Amino acid sequence: MGGSGSGRAPGSGPRSGSGPRTIRAAGCVLWRRTRSGAGAGEGASAGGAGIEIALVHRPKWDDWSHPKGKLKPGEAALPAAVREVREETGMSCTPGAVLPTMRYETGGRTKEVRYWAAEATGGAFTPGDEVDRLLWLAPREARRQLTREQDRLLVDALLAALHLD
Repeated sequence: MGGSGSGRAPGSGPRSGSGPRTIRAAGCVLWRRTRSGAGAGEGASAGGAGIEIALVHRPKWDDWSHPKGKLKPGEAALPAAVREVREETGMSCTPGAVLPTMRYETGGRTKEVRYWAAEATGGAFTPGDEVDRLLWLAPREARRQLTREQDRLLVDALLAALHLD
């Protein structure tokens, strides 16, 4: 039972997985603690003081988002989310709270992305073709920088999960 707890997309039934037209993906809202709250910028006085959130820039779409990507055949969502964080940001992470699952239409298909909060534990970013920039921002600035509203909702969900809202 359990599930993502965020409702069902139209046409998604009790079957394992999703319909044949659903693209399954996973990602994380990657965060790190700031040193003694330093570096939190103007967001320090707002919810989320003392943390920064990683955002990735994807040149193909010219957008800012959270690290995420499609599941490989037979791959479970959580390991895929951790893999995508590593591939897109160069960071290792410790996954935590389950965050809302996002569903949207793309190319005539439904894309379902499961998310987790994940604390960065080390690593270094190297720009590539898929992701060319990484920003660490205070939550308030991260919300402003994100391209899509649903990604902003994930920042709010992270702050609630960390009891920083």
